[in-house]
Amino acid sequence: MTLPVFTAAVLGLAVLIGGAGPAAAAGSALSNEPIPMIDPEQLPERTPPIEIGPDFLGAGNIPRGIKLPTGAVWTPALWVFGDLRTSFNYVDNDEAPEIAESAVRLDIFANLQLSGTERVLLGMSPLRSDGDFTSYVFEPDADEGFKNEFNADITTLFFEGEFGEIFPNLDIEDSKSLDIGFAVGRQPIFFQEGMMFNDTIDSIALTRDTVSVRNFSPDTRVTALFGWNDIDRDDNREDHKAMVFGVFTETDFRKTTTNFDVALVTSNERNGGDGLFAGASAVQRLGLWNTAFRVNTSIALETEAASVSDGTLLFGEISRTLSRSEDIVYGNFFWAINDYSSAARDATTGGPLARTGLLFESVGLGQYSSALSNRADNVVGGALGHQIFFNNNRTQLVLELGGRKGTKKSTVDAGAAGFRFQQAVGSRFVVRLDGYGAIQEHRDGSIGVRTEFMIRI
Repeated sequence: MTLPVFTAAVLGLAVLIGGAGPAAAAGSALSNEPIPMIDPEQLPERTPPIEIGPDFLGAGNIPRGIKLPTGAVWTPALWVFGDLRTSFNYVDNDEAPEIAESAVRLDIFANLQLSGTERVLLGMSPLRSDGDFTSYVFEPDADEGFKNEFNADITTLFFEGEFGEIFPNLDIEDSKSLDIGFAVGRQPIFFQEGMMFNDTIDSIALTRDTVSVRNFSPDTRVTALFGWNDIDRDDNREDHKAMVFGVFTETDFRKTTTNFDVALVTSNERNGGDGLFAGASAVQRLGLWNTAFRVNTSIALETEAASVSDGTLLFGEISRTLSRSEDIVYGNFFWAINDYSSAARDATTGGPLARTGLLFESVGLGQYSSALSNRADNVVGGALGHQIFFNNNRTQLVLELGGRKGTKKSTVDAGAAGFRFQQAVGSRFVVRLDGYGAIQEHRDGSIGVRTEFMIRI
């Protein structure tokens, strides 16, 4: 299938008309009066992580730091932070056993900040193993009891930096093209808003920012990626034989930002074989509306399987802030032609349609399933929602309607309505309540409800 051209999304260039003459110049001149510095006591109170060394977003003088032989100056700081999530989940679906459970998840990170561009990040999730969580199961009876998924696996460990900042003595006048960013280790890979990549992969990435082509002024970023381990395919299962090769670009035009991405995933035929993936997107504001248009395609270079298949996913997003309000209305729509598959998806992220809305997302905690399937297989659909803010944005309510309709007889039609209520308590606690009701063609309906308590470390 030929990829659509985003000419409708890329707006024409506008002409800037400036004032002329002394009066115009005087009206636009900057003031010569100095602006006094804000007293530290006037700044908002921080909610600090565990800190050793300079404060995270702290006020005050910057330490002298440590000067390296390369010319770089590092001011080390260790920040430890994370989230502890506890939930009670209940799902009643007549097509499957009733689920009632209490699950817990801890994501903890230690960030060793060396400079503004260099850092080492270590992360662990000690209460889960892939997509299984430490929990107590009440229903079904056959699974009743405590499930211990404690482990000491490292989920994130990478170093990132910029070559020109680490070796400033090589280009004292900053006239060479040494501003090359890089990251190496087990790191999150997220492209096309998670539709193409949403996984943590052992990989190395090189990024060249501010790429300019003669007679082509927009700013372009280019990233080259190689991944060799810890790759989960579209079926959310790890493929120990898989490797990833990818090139990803982002270009900022005056009124739109475009992305063009391509990746090759190689593996043996037993695990689904090789797959080629490509994606393009345009994000812009059209009048009062925020819009995004995306097209992604996947090609199984050998045989189609659960891990890779042929298909194309068209996706559109539109939203706006209501007048005289901070409330948001939105609509997200998709059309999956054949069986689109992602290049890599973590065990907790579900399928490519998870971004559509609350009714499609995977909450990533326990066995609470999405109200509507987030797999992109011969289906059209979408979600309409309204996000309402109260209490100085410390309270929010999201109401959403969604549906999916199969374009082939093998796909089941379904519709659902759901909500999410969130309340901030103090500076480190959030209470959340989710619920939905869903109906499916030729099947009984289902309901789900969950409560969650999150503590931010």
